[in-house]
Amino acid sequence: MPPGVHDATMEEVETRFAVSDHRKRVFSGFRNGVTALCKAGCRRIFLNGSFITEKPIPADFDACWDDNGVDVATLDPVFRDFSDGRKNQKKSFYGEFFPANLPADGTHVFLDFFQTDRHTGKVKGIICIHLPKKK
Repeated sequence: MPPGVHDATMEEVETRFAVSDHRKRVFSGFRNGVTALCKAGCRRIFLNGSFITEKPIPADFDACWDDNGVDVATLDPVFRDFSDGRKNQKKSFYGEFFPANLPADGTHVFLDFFQTDRHTGKVKGIICIHLPKKK
């Protein structure tokens, strides 16, 4: 994906990347996580990871979420559970969600960290999904 933050809808992400049974399963977990975050007031999710590549069988997805406006009291505790390699998040959603402004590596927050290829160090793209206001 070209460098930068690219806007997309959930429907566009599903159409483009949920193209096999495995990818549909991963996307269903992502959708469940997005729905839970949206209910807590989240307005933007940034999608990263092998799910948004051409890899035939991506391991999972990585996402970070904008905490601006999120009601932490209504947020499912699994989004704050980073224990055991984020085992509970992976079990619940088939991927991982991080607060976008949480330090990722001691230098960068996740929103910036996700925009660098961990193997080459080159800048890469991620997807931003704007969510509706909670009702």
